[in-house]
Amino acid sequence: MMSGFSRSYAARPLAGAVLLTVGLTTAACGTGSATDASASGKPQVIAAFYPLQWLSEQVGGPDAQVSVLTAPGVEPHDLELTIKQVTDLKDAALTVYIKGVQPAVDDAVEPDTSFDAATAVTTLPAGEHAEEEEHEHADVPYDPHLWLDPSRLASVAAKLGERMATADAAHAQGYRDRATKTAATLNDLDQEFGRGLASCRTKTLVTAHEAFGYLADRYKLKQVGITLDPESEPSPARLSEVAKLAKTEGVTTIFTESLVSPKVAEVLASQVGARTAVLDPLESKPSGDYVSAMRDNLKTLQTALGCTA
Repeated sequence: MMSGFSRSYAARPLAGAVLLTVGLTTAACGTGSATDASASGKPQVIAAFYPLQWLSEQVGGPDAQVSVLTAPGVEPHDLELTIKQVTDLKDAALTVYIKGVQPAVDDAVEPDTSFDAATAVTTLPAGEHAEEEEHEHADVPYDPHLWLDPSRLASVAAKLGERMATADAAHAQGYRDRATKTAATLNDLDQEFGRGLASCRTKTLVTAHEAFGYLADRYKLKQVGITLDPESEPSPARLSEVAKLAKTEGVTTIFTESLVSPKVAEVLASQVGARTAVLDPLESKPSGDYVSAMRDNLKTLQTALGCTA
């Protein structure tokens, strides 16, 4: 185990009699359990959900064993920890998470052996109508979806590399080198987005829920979310407000997500004479990886916004 990563754990009550069981796959898939890590002799790094898993694997490389708490296809906001996962968190060298995404994880981690990616970047305030409704990020004053800005994720990569290097001095240079390489890849992706979205017919991005604030902020788009919470129904007033804005600004596409029912987006699209398209918030593992999925998002945005890059 990495020196400096030992921890004590204060047990917390587990909500509900029935816990969501999330299986962790084998080390070959990069999602091994703490037991796998112990057998391999490598420090165990637990990522809360997919984008942080991808980042941890890039920076950790062959020197760390990375697992993920949220299984593919599972909505991360709904995660409840199994007893085994709580035990794995207790034994892990490091947990990589973003406070505000998964309350169960927020409650289980401890400062000495956790890295909150939100502390590595300048965050944005919560969605524009955060005061109007209850939503899943109520415990934090900021929007936690920072991974949708590649430039911010590059900053997280650099900080994660330093965290691993400081704690595991024997492999420090490897962590730093991989962090630098990962940050360069993400900065290149950031430049692709900048060029691809520089000249578009419209800058208005109407989404099923407000997950794309960082992307919009970085590339000078205007995000209009139908709702803050992907599982909540918008009020009639909110739906009417967004429909009016979409018509005024000539929006041709209403974006929905792979893990969320498209029903509300389809209703809005029919009202304004628009179509729907999937824009992936990357909260779960895509068919490829983070970079390829973000490039797919870029193509989708270029078509929907009428970009001419």
